[in-house]
Amino acid sequence: MPDTRIDVPTGRGIPIVLSAASGTGKTTLGQRLIKRFPQIKLSVSYTTRAPRSGEVNGIDYYFVSTSQFEDMVHTNAFIEWAQVHGNMYGTAYSEVSRRLQSGEDVLLDIDVQGGKSIRDRLPDSLLVFLLPPSLNELRRRLSSRGTESPEQVQLRLLNARREIEAASIYDYLIVNDDLDKASDALAAVVHVERIRRMDKAAVLKAILTADNTSGSR
Repeated sequence: MPDTRIDVPTGRGIPIVLSAASGTGKTTLGQRLIKRFPQIKLSVSYTTRAPRSGEVNGIDYYFVSTSQFEDMVHTNAFIEWAQVHGNMYGTAYSEVSRRLQSGEDVLLDIDVQGGKSIRDRLPDSLLVFLLPPSLNELRRRLSSRGTESPEQVQLRLLNARREIEAASIYDYLIVNDDLDKASDALAAVVHVERIRRMDKAAVLKAILTADNTSGSR
C-alpha cells in the first residue's frame, strides 16, 4: 500500500477522469480516493436528471432544468457534456480550470464519452476506467439496487457493454471484484502519477538549497 500522505509538488493540478459502467462502484471508490488524498477535489457536474434519495444540490450534482442546461451548452460553458440514459450531464470548464491552475488535482466522475472529450481538451488528463468482474455480476448488482425497472437494468447493461468496448483509450483499467483491493489500486495509480509529474526543478532546488550544515561532519 503506497504512502498516500506524501506531498509531491506537481505544479499544475492533475485532471483525473474516473469512468465506469453504472453499478461498478465508481461513486464509492471516488469518495475513498478523495478521503485518502485531501488535495484531490471533486468536480461537481451539472445534470438534468432528478435528484435521488439523499443527493444534495451543489454537492452530488448541480441539478438544473433542461432549458438551463441548453443555455450553458449554447454559451460553451461546458468542457464536456453528454446525454446518458435520457438525461444530460456536463462539466463546467471554469471550475475545473480554476482548480487546476491553483495546483489542485480534480476528480472528474464522468462517462466514456465525456472522458474522451476531457482527453481532447486536456491532454495531460489521467484516465482510469473501473470494470465489473463480469457482465453477469453487473446485472446482479444493478438488479439488487432496486432503483430501476427490469427494462432500465437491461438498458444499463447494453450501455455498459458499449462503454467497456470503448475503454481501451483509458490509461488504467481496474477490476472492482473487491472494493478494498480496487480502492488500493486506484490510490496506487494516483500516487505514481503524482510522483511521475512532480515539479522536478522545485524538488531538486529545495534539497540543494536546504540548510544541512548542522548535520555535516
